[in-house]
Amino acid sequence: MASFIIIGGGILGASTAYHLAKQDVKVTLIDRRDSGQASAAAAGIICPWISQRRNKKWYALVRNGAKYYKQLVSELEKLGETSTGYKQVGAIALQNDEKKLQKMLDRALEKRQEAPEIGELKILSPAETKSLFPLISEDFFSLYVEGAARVDGRAMRDALICAAKKLGAEIINGDAQLSDGVVFVNGKQLIADKIILTAGAWGNEIPSKLGKDMKVSFQKAQIMHLDIEDKGTGKWPVVLPPTNQYLLAFDEGKIIAGSTYEEVTEFDHHVTEEGKRLLLENATSIAKTLETAQMEEVRVGFRPFTPEFLPVIGNVPGFDSIFFANGLGASGLTAGPFVGAELARLALGHKTVLDLSLYAPN
Repeated sequence: MASFIIIGGGILGASTAYHLAKQDVKVTLIDRRDSGQASAAAAGIICPWISQRRNKKWYALVRNGAKYYKQLVSELEKLGETSTGYKQVGAIALQNDEKKLQKMLDRALEKRQEAPEIGELKILSPAETKSLFPLISEDFFSLYVEGAARVDGRAMRDALICAAKKLGAEIINGDAQLSDGVVFVNGKQLIADKIILTAGAWGNEIPSKLGKDMKVSFQKAQIMHLDIEDKGTGKWPVVLPPTNQYLLAFDEGKIIAGSTYEEVTEFDHHVTEEGKRLLLENATSIAKTLETAQMEEVRVGFRPFTPEFLPVIGNVPGFDSIFFANGLGASGLTAGPFVGAELARLALGHKTVLDLSLYAPN
């Protein structure tokens, strides 16, 4: 039986473990539970189709990622994992400028030709916009995107790991080290046919000991969790303001305002007053009533990036049995489950959906 060790248990590593465990192979997932893991801190917006980013290789990942969610959630539910944190609630992209809104609609209509999962698209009046997300001020028109969804990163990661365990995967919490093709963790020596590195913001650590610089950098993100009195929030759509901020509503009055984008070189896990101020100012600029909301917590996560902000997927150069995937950045929860499925196929020697040579680490 072929054997695989995955080092790094965020959304990408968890998905890889799950998709490998579906095959007749031995799977071990090792994670040291680093504070600040992006998947645990983030709340994901699954709506890549209205982005103005023009990189086709990036868009192929996120488009397939968004499409794949329904299939994946259905599989997980059949395994008894019903708390995935995923729900299709639609999105409203806010704009004061109706010309910009029309251009956004035109781009989305063009993309819908190859991505019918986008669903209904329509421009909403300020009153219609507010009717969908009652906290929003009456100043904004919006583009409604029916196929958009939101996902709780921590819940989806945990569902994937639990499903992998049910399918026979072994989960080890510990600090994995790699030497001469052998993995050492918690005083034990583990050997596998193939090793897969999915360590996110900490992705340079093991490759550097192999003499390889994988050029993983990271951003610090602070994300605010608020609680409001209205508990009927579970079906509210994702809110995408003209800036790169967002509002998400989950069940029972939980509102998430994100996020900061902080360039850092060290893992500073502290919540800052400046971060809280920025998050609250941005949130209340479009939803003034949030000034009276109760702040439950601010989470800190570190988003991993690779050069040109394009994810890399493939073999560590010079090591045919060691695979590496990283750099999903702010798109981690959109693309992560799909990339994990692709990485599993690559490691198994199966045909992948995309041409992964376009994302090779070299």
